[in-house]
Formats: sequence, C-alpha cells, structure tokens
Amino acid sequence: MAAVADAVLYEGYLLYPYRRSSPKNRVRWQFGVLTPRNWAEADGPVPPGLSGSVDSWYQQTECLTRAEPTAVVRVRVRYLRVWHKRVERRDRDGRHHPVESLALGTGTTHLTFDEALPCETDLVVPLADLLDGERSFAVGAPAGEETEELPDLAGRVVRRCERVAARTVVRARRLTGPGGLCRLTVRTENTGTAAGPAVSREEALRQALVATHTFIGGEGLEFLSLIDPPEGAEEHARDCRNLYTFPVLAGATGSRRAVLSSPIILPDHPQVAPESPGDLHDAAEIDEILTLRTLLLTDEEKHEARATDSRAARILDRVEAMPPEVFSRLHGAIRSLGPAGASRPSAPEPAPERGSLPWWREGGDDGLSPSTDSVLVDGVPVAGGSLVRLCPRGRGSDAQDMFLAGRTARVAAVFHDVDGSVHVAVTLDDDPAAELNDWYGRFRYFRPDELRPPAAGPDEEERHGRSRAVEA
Repeated sequence: MAAVADAVLYEGYLLYPYRRSSPKNRVRWQFGVLTPRNWAEADGPVPPGLSGSVDSWYQQTECLTRAEPTAVVRVRVRYLRVWHKRVERRDRDGRHHPVESLALGTGTTHLTFDEALPCETDLVVPLADLLDGERSFAVGAPAGEETEELPDLAGRVVRRCERVAARTVVRARRLTGPGGLCRLTVRTENTGTAAGPAVSREEALRQALVATHTFIGGEGLEFLSLIDPPEGAEEHARDCRNLYTFPVLAGATGSRRAVLSSPIILPDHPQVAPESPGDLHDAAEIDEILTLRTLLLTDEEKHEARATDSRAARILDRVEAMPPEVFSRLHGAIRSLGPAGASRPSAPEPAPERGSLPWWREGGDDGLSPSTDSVLVDGVPVAGGSLVRLCPRGRGSDAQDMFLAGRTARVAAVFHDVDGSVHVAVTLDDDPAAELNDWYGRFRYFRPDELRPPAAGPDEEERHGRSRAVEA
C-alpha cells in the first residue's frame, strides 16, 4: 500500500531523461496540485468534472463505510511541497553569489533547480464526533530554509520553501437503509493567498500542495468499493461526490480496512508489480523501456541528470548496477495460465466477410472501410458521423469510462478486429478538443453494446446500464 502511495506521490516528479534542460521537466508537478484559490480561479472556477493535470484549490473525497458505534476514523493527508534549490559560488572575499551551475574539483556538479519533499499529517477522530459535526485540521507546513556547505569552501546550496497554508475538513453522515452505512467526507483545501492571480505557475507552486492524496482508515470500519459497490449500496455509491480525486480500496485483495484517494485513476487494491526494482517517477510507463532508455543516455547527459536532482542520481545508479537476472524480469511475467477466453464478458461479434484469405495476407481486409462501415446499435445502423450515447459496462471496461456514462459522442469509425469483434471509435460531443482529436486520430473506443442511440431516454439508459452490469 505504501509503495503505491509513493508512486502517486512522485508520479511526474522528474521525467526521463531526468535533466533540467529537458523541456518536459520545465513543466512539472501535474497531478493533485492544490494552489491558492485566488490563483486557481483567476480565469474563473475550474469545472469540477475536470481532473488530472488541472490545478484546483481543493480536493474532496467521499466514501462509504460500515461503522461500529465506537469506530475511530484515521486520515493521513500526504503531498509534496516545492523547495527552491539555489546554488551559490563562494568568491575570494567570502561572499556567496547565485549561479546556475557550479562544478567542483571532485567532478561533481550542482545545478539550481526546484526539488520537492514529502509532507504528511495524521488525523484521528472518533466517528461519533464527526456525526455531531465536521472537524477541521491544519495540514499545511511552515516556511523554511536550509544551507548545505559544499566541499573545499567552493560554495553552498541554499534551499528555501514558502509557507503552505492548508486545512482538511472531515465529516460523516449516517445513511438510510439497512447495513448501518455512513458516508465519510474528507476535503483538503489550500487556504493560502498567492501574491496575485497573475503570478506565474512556477511562483504559485511554491505555496501549493503537490500530488495530494489521502489514506482513510481506522478501527471499527469496513469500507465499500465505489467501483463495484455491493448489492443495495449502488445508489449511495452514485451519490458520493469525489472532486479531483477518487477513492479505491487499498491493501491486499479482499481487504476493506482502508481506502486510498488518489488524483490518478487506480483500480481497487492497486499494487506495484513485484518485478519493478524501484521508482522511475513515471508509473504510467513500462519499467523495461525506461530502464533501457536511461542506460542509453550519454555520459554528458548522465552527468547533467545527476547534477539536476539527487533522486535522478539514485535512479541512474540503480539502473547501471542492475543485475542481469533483475533486468530480465522486467520483460514480462505470466500471472495466470487460465484459458484466454474465460474472462471475456460476452461472445465477440461475428467476424466480417473477408473471403478465403486470412487477415494477415494481402487482401485479407478487402471490403472493410472504417470510415464508412456501419454496425447495428439496438437495431439502428451506426457509422461515421452518427451520434450515440455512451453506456459503458459496469465491469470489464476502462476505469475512466465510468466518468463518460450518459455523455453523447460522434462516431469517427467502425473497426473490425482480427478476432472478429467490433469497436467503435468516437469523439465526445462536448469535448472542446474534439476537432483536434479527430484530426490527430485520437479516439475513445467502445463496443457496440456500450452504445445507445441518442434518442434513448434516461430511463432506458439506466435500464440498459443495469442490465449490462448484471451480465458482467
């Protein structure tokens, strides 16, 4: 559980090729960023439906739990705070002057750059107190300064951080119905004020909570999955309002003692692959690829990476010292030898007519045209340009699809896969980047049974969604 939380904490901290000069590392800190409110809302309030790399001034988690009367709630709020690392050269007169880079006689180089250090606050409160009213806790951190003298009096490194003002509000509410359910709400807010709404993001980040995420647990509590709620709790799960973060069951499979609420979408009981030898600051990438790319950096690039950040230096050291048997495990692992078709939620659609040629031979896909082919959706032919309403499955679909249920989309193409199944590529109707995505060829893909004609009413969509969940 701690390994997953640390992966969230340092996701995007410093991306390959780990150098200050890399353009991607000039725009850092993309997830769970809570900036001062006056800066976050300089261009108007951020729509709550957006998440991921959107900066907000608050985060809200709502989750369901079965609670005993004497239950105690424990909350741990974690985030990174930005420290500005300034390198200063010592002149002959003993004075120090800021420099971008300082090379030492030992071959080590120090660069002026931004670092980040973790902060966490533990909150403990009896459930009975939360049922009587919300409780507010300070979770910020004071300003600070640290000085590190460099060898041979060559200079020093001065690290400074500004005060981070923040609070977490916790409240609970008993829900109607059987089971003794409670809804827990944990809301973390940046209560600071930026120097002005026009300051740069770099400046606003110095007062921000970065990669903010929350553990919720305690004694006498059993948490319910919001992704796959048990029978009878579906409506309460739908009523939970999670903003800029989403809670999943944490710990080993089957455990219900805690949840991790993360700004990055995760499944219930997320785990770091046991083959992964250490953090690469990019949990969305493949360890093998990043390791190979890191090994291929030139000596000059590695030197700059080590000078950029101490964590980057440790990544390089670990990669270069990796034993062959550890590296070979990164190539992949078989988790199950069960039949390939056993986990399919439904039988694939009939394969299209391809003549007598197999699909891998020239001419095997003659007669197929994704831009003009059609597929039946509830008896209605759907092809490129058609409008559809999205009704993703309750299970067996991408975790992000749950946020698209009920949205309308326009069909871009109908694709026939080599296994005979059909997938429909769509662009969201209300996506401001729809035209750009269409031009670029970046679509979302759904099976025909996850689509409905746009004329379907809400009652019909709800019935369809429930029937798909039962089938899954």
